[in-house]
Amino acid sequence: MTSKVESLYQVLIMEHAKNPQNKGLAHDPKYCSYHLNNPSCGDEVTFEIFIENGVVKDVKQDGHGCAISMASASIVSDMLQGLNIEEALDKIKDFYEIVQGKEVKDEEKLGDALALRGVSQFPMRIKCATLAWKVCEKILKDLQKVEK
Repeated sequence: MTSKVESLYQVLIMEHAKNPQNKGLAHDPKYCSYHLNNPSCGDEVTFEIFIENGVVKDVKQDGHGCAISMASASIVSDMLQGLNIEEALDKIKDFYEIVQGKEVKDEEKLGDALALRGVSQFPMRIKCATLAWKVCEKILKDLQKVEK
């Protein structure tokens, strides 16, 4: 039987998948861009992140794939805005922990991303949920090197 919380999470995932946040690329040279795909299921995402003074000012995303992958891209694109690079990388690390079924210190800071914690029960879906986060992590780590 599905709990009320699980049902709400399913609705939230579908809402993000159908009405994604920050969809569409800027194609602006001030944004750092990276693309990844998951060949095992066909998910693909491209992200563009604009950093100013070490803070994520804007995130754009585009791609196609399953509902979990697209919802995850929407969630992370919204969640990272306004954070400094370190805070954003910490949030990504915490997300990886919850989708692997591990505990994190402050789950509340993950907001809508908590809806994806159930993928920990389906190992093949973890790649779908983490694809967009891996793209953002790559961009942020590259920008962190430049900032230092």
